[in-house]
Amino acid sequence: MATIAHKRKPLSSKWKHEMLPDLEGNIEALHVEQSLQLEGEVNVIGAKNAVLVTIASLILTEGKSILTNVPASADIVQMLALLHELGAEIFFDENNNRLEIDTTFIRNNRVRPEIMKKMRASVLVMGPLLARFGKAEIALPGGCSIGARPIDFHIKNFMKMGVSVNVENEFLRAYVNQLKPARIVLEYPSVGATENILMAAVLTQDVTTIINAALEPEVIELIEVLKKMGALIKILPPATLEIRGVNALRPIEYEIMPDRLEAGALLLAAAITGGTVSVPNARYDHLDVFLAKLQEMGHVVEVGYENKGITLIATEQPQAVSFRTAPYPGFPTDLQAPLMAVLSLAEGRSTVHETVFENRFLHIRELQKMGAQIIVEGDRAHITGVDELYGTQVIASDIRASCALVLAGLAAKGKTRITGIHHWKRGYEALEKKLQKLGAQIFLEASN
Repeated sequence: MATIAHKRKPLSSKWKHEMLPDLEGNIEALHVEQSLQLEGEVNVIGAKNAVLVTIASLILTEGKSILTNVPASADIVQMLALLHELGAEIFFDENNNRLEIDTTFIRNNRVRPEIMKKMRASVLVMGPLLARFGKAEIALPGGCSIGARPIDFHIKNFMKMGVSVNVENEFLRAYVNQLKPARIVLEYPSVGATENILMAAVLTQDVTTIINAALEPEVIELIEVLKKMGALIKILPPATLEIRGVNALRPIEYEIMPDRLEAGALLLAAAITGGTVSVPNARYDHLDVFLAKLQEMGHVVEVGYENKGITLIATEQPQAVSFRTAPYPGFPTDLQAPLMAVLSLAEGRSTVHETVFENRFLHIRELQKMGAQIIVEGDRAHITGVDELYGTQVIASDIRASCALVLAGLAAKGKTRITGIHHWKRGYEALEKKLQKLGAQIFLEASN
């Protein structure tokens, strides 16, 4: 059912319930049974991480924008709640993945802590609020327990643009009379910091330069969104963004790109079950290093016309591979845990070096419960492939850990029960139904 959120009224639980019934904590667990040789074809929905920042960017405009291919996942609903808090009018047809947001009546620049702490992406409203109002009052964001993800990259570079920032009791107040252009050098190519600074700079007079910028596909998507709004942005080598400020941006209509991380999960489902899965709308050029590792394992990867569409045909004897996570175009940290589940059944010894998030090995102890042979040494995990995994009760600690445990459950003997699946709902829109379509024995257990 499509639902309208009226401007300046509190976001009611009824509104959220009508938008997406399963996002209010009514689901307790995922049940997965061994499901070998998954087979079939399924498309992926729009990229969650691209949608979140695109929604935040709409604060820069006044008027109604339309986004299509929008997943109805929990994080998206939380970001909509945040914009509603600011005064936006929202119409979300989740059945058709079509979202309308009217930002004409946004007047508020303060977000309550209980909304901010639902997810880390909420900090992305800081740049747009500073650009539009010169003020932003937000609590420090929450989200997954995968690492500190400090926002100091955001704060200290906003200060270079003339912003005054005060932090009191985990509440951040930022204000500026007029944002100044700046030469920003990121010591690490942070996706969130790149996006936040970029959104602040598009309405700043003169030219702002971001050096060592993140250039993930989701960042490129944001650049395309902003350019369609009327922003002037150039991508220059090496990893540099040049933003020439404009006076105003206009509302847009835009189709969100397919989610490379969901595509990766579906291809890994084929790999771990010995099946064949096609994702017709997946982008090969968004997954280069990841797909190279699957081929190194022995799987066959077929690519469609103009890099669109990917099919994985699983090998019967997958081989161990090693990899190191890194900013794009390196191996994506968001696919580290899912691939580790697959490597737990590969022949030989693999080493995974996690360089992005310090706490992104929490899924290992759960895989060990299922029989995986994994030893952790600092930021490296050594996996020795085993012949079988066994179903048991496990807990998901973050979005990608939930995916890893589902994949392990598909290959494990017996039944696997996964709790902590609010993370699964945050990251994916009914991915379990797509797996069911491919032949997976997976279902949601609802609470009474």
